Amino acid sequence: MQNHRGRSKRPAHKLPESYLAKAPNQVWTWDITWLKGPVRGLFYRLYLIIDIFSRKIVGWEIWETEEAKYAEELMKKTVINEKIQGKPLVLHSDNGSPMKAATFQVLLEKLGVQSSYSRPRVSNDNPYSEAMFRTLKYRPEYPYKGFETLEAAREWGLRFVNWYNCVHLHSGINFVTPDQCHTGEHIEILNNRKEVYELAKQKHPERWTRSTRDWNAHDSVALNPMKEEIEK
Repeated sequence: MQNHRGRSKRPAHKLPESYLAKAPNQVWTWDITWLKGPVRGLFYRLYLIIDIFSRKIVGWEIWETEEAKYAEELMKKTVINEKIQGKPLVLHSDNGSPMKAATFQVLLEKLGVQSSYSRPRVSNDNPYSEAMFRTLKYRPEYPYKGFETLEAAREWGLRFVNWYNCVHLHSGINFVTPDQCHTGEHIEILNNRKEVYELAKQKHPERWTRSTRDWNAHDSVALNPMKEEIEK
């Protein structure tokens, strides 16, 4: 009786959207994470935008609820602070309701921002934001028992962002700070570091079995880079 239906087709696997950033303010990712409040079941929402080239936190806010109007306010403020209105920019996020709200989409169009989304039910299509939240919540000073007030959460967030952008030597960008990478200072820093290592090797070659560490500045960062499929 089911013969007329024929064979079932193999399910199609959608590939993630992929973008390449060759400088700051070309590709941003953003997401919202929940921060524990003073009582069980109460959470504050941290809205956070990252530049994938420099790893800098370019914008953030903490609110009591998850709403599109807060996302719009943060996006406008961040674009103005970075002075990039009208310039090409990709904004990647997951499929949360604030990210896909109609009013937020209208704002992105006005700002000239191209929206990009993770695949449905795929948790690792937004890796930079996910890694950021892990770093944030595994800091030794993170208040695991929760924040007493919204203001306390914002004060802690300010300290964390300052540490992450201006103090933290990020392993993903060759151990310079995200702020240095965002402004371009990292190029001179890495060139000087390279010279120091080369001189050290000349004076004490026995300490190296191979060449010195590659201290060249990266020239691009990919969001969900495409992997070539090898036919067997």
